[in-house]
Amino acid sequence: MTRPKKKTGIYEAVAKNFVAGGVAGMCSKTAVAPLDRIKILLQAQHEHYKHLGVFSGFREIVRRENFLALYKGNLVQMIRAVPYAAIQFTAYEQYKKHLEESFEQSPHVNGFLAGAAAGVTAASITYPLDTIRARLAFQVTSNTIYSGIKHAAVRMLKEEGGLQALYRGFWPTMLGMVPYTGFSFYTFEKVKYLSMKYASHYLCSEHETNTGGLILNIPAKLLCGGAAGAVAHTFSYPLDVTKRRMQLAMMNPATYKYASGMLSTLRMIYIENGIVKGLYRGMSVNFLRAVPFAAVGFATYEVMKQMLNLDTGIKL
Repeated sequence: MTRPKKKTGIYEAVAKNFVAGGVAGMCSKTAVAPLDRIKILLQAQHEHYKHLGVFSGFREIVRRENFLALYKGNLVQMIRAVPYAAIQFTAYEQYKKHLEESFEQSPHVNGFLAGAAAGVTAASITYPLDTIRARLAFQVTSNTIYSGIKHAAVRMLKEEGGLQALYRGFWPTMLGMVPYTGFSFYTFEKVKYLSMKYASHYLCSEHETNTGGLILNIPAKLLCGGAAGAVAHTFSYPLDVTKRRMQLAMMNPATYKYASGMLSTLRMIYIENGIVKGLYRGMSVNFLRAVPFAAVGFATYEVMKQMLNLDTGIKL
């Protein structure tokens, strides 16, 4: 008995979205890996780097360790980033499709909800790898605690209370994912639509898709993705700082207090360092990271969709 053609088409589209999302995740994470590491060191106020800025921090990493140290933790980041992005983009397409079929509210609401749900889904599945990656990126050559991914996972499971150690900081991540991925996908789709509607002569390719919709050129894709990253990170950044403090709390006796819970950690960061130097610490490097990260991610995903014959056009 042959499988219905419609079902086969759905599975094929999902598989193609998964591949496109995975490639997008790999490209975007690699592009900003050095910025990711310095962001973690600044957020958690590492003793060797807490007094430095972004560029002086880069110089200190190279001086104290070496150039490749800028990419420390990137292997586990790749192991996490590929499935994370693949799940996120695929889930977004599916959630958006089902919301449009089931509810008649504004497409803006559907886009935000689909993005938020996609982010929560992807983060829930890949969160332990994010915690391990943060631990590896936080340590320096002169004070190495973990020798690799497996060693970090085993030590955390044995010494820090089992599985909950890998999920420390999980709730601020989930709460942060709602505004982050919600605004990210919403902003990208909105700016993409406005670009096509009001500046199609400058920002769209000459050819059209198989459904008759216009498609953005590469610079426009990067522009829309960068705008999405800037908006999303502004809303979600304090929860990202809270998550990092909780993930790294058990690496130093002086920071054990941050492992107690999300609200208490958020409160302590605010009391001790305030808003600018606490909840938004490292925001400058985060913007330097967020814009190219989202730009490369969204642009690569859109290009991959075109290469795999998944329509990315919009009818105006």
